[in-house]
Amino acid sequence: MKILMQSLLFGSVLFTSCAVIAAGSSHWTYTGSDGPVNWAKLTSEFQGCNGKNQSPVDLTGFIEAELKPIKISYQAGGNEILNNGHTVQVNYAAGSSILVDGINFELKQFHFHAPSENHINGKSYPMEMHLVHADKDGNLAVVALMFEEGTENKELAKIWPSIPADVDAKNSLASPFAVAPLLPTNHDYYRFDGSLTTPPCTEGVRWLVLKKPVSVSQKQVEAFAHVIHHANNRPIQAINARTILQ
Repeated sequence: MKILMQSLLFGSVLFTSCAVIAAGSSHWTYTGSDGPVNWAKLTSEFQGCNGKNQSPVDLTGFIEAELKPIKISYQAGGNEILNNGHTVQVNYAAGSSILVDGINFELKQFHFHAPSENHINGKSYPMEMHLVHADKDGNLAVVALMFEEGTENKELAKIWPSIPADVDAKNSLASPFAVAPLLPTNHDYYRFDGSLTTPPCTEGVRWLVLKKPVSVSQKQVEAFAHVIHHANNRPIQAINARTILQ
C-alpha cells in the first residue's frame, strides 16, 4: 500500500495505508512481476514480506478469550480524501483514538480494499475498510471492517463523490467526516497479530477485525473499482503458529 499519509512523519519513516514505508521505496503492484509473490525480491526493504506472521489471513479456528472491549473515541476528523493508485484513503485530523491493551492509539487514516483482504471462515467480502492507528512510539493497530453487498451505505455516500479520479490526486472534504457512524453498533471483534498488508510488510501490527459487517451497494463498490482499476487485495497468508482470538 503505497498510500502515503501526507502529514505524518516519524523521523524518516512515513505511515502508509496500512504500512510504514521509507520515502522513495521501490515500486510495487498487485499484479505481474512486481506483484505480491515477488514483493520480497524487489528490494531488501521488503524482506519482511517473507515473514511468518503476515497479513491478511483467513480468520478461522478461533480460540475463546476474554477480549476487553475496544474503547473507541472518534471525533469528526476526516479532512481530505486521496487516490494514490493503490487505494482510496481518508486522512484524519488529530484527536481520535482507540484504547487497546491500556495503550492509546491515534487514528491516522482509513482506506479501502475490494475485495476484502481478510476472510472470515473462508468467506471473502466485497470490500474491507482499514482504520490505521499509531501509538506515540509508532506501533500500529488496525481496526478492520467488512462490507457486505446490500443497500447503499449512507455514510460512504457522504464522501464517495469526492474520490479523485486521477492517481496521486486529493480533494479536501467540505466538512470534517465522522467515521464512527460507519461502524456497526456492536464492536465485538476477532484479534490476531499480523503485519502490514503492503510492502514492507512489517510485522508486530495489532489486528482487530470487527465481527459484524455493514452494508454497501454494488454501485458503491463499482465506483471504487472504477477509480482503482484493479483488485487491491493481497492474497491470504499462512497463519502458521498464530492464534485467532474471539
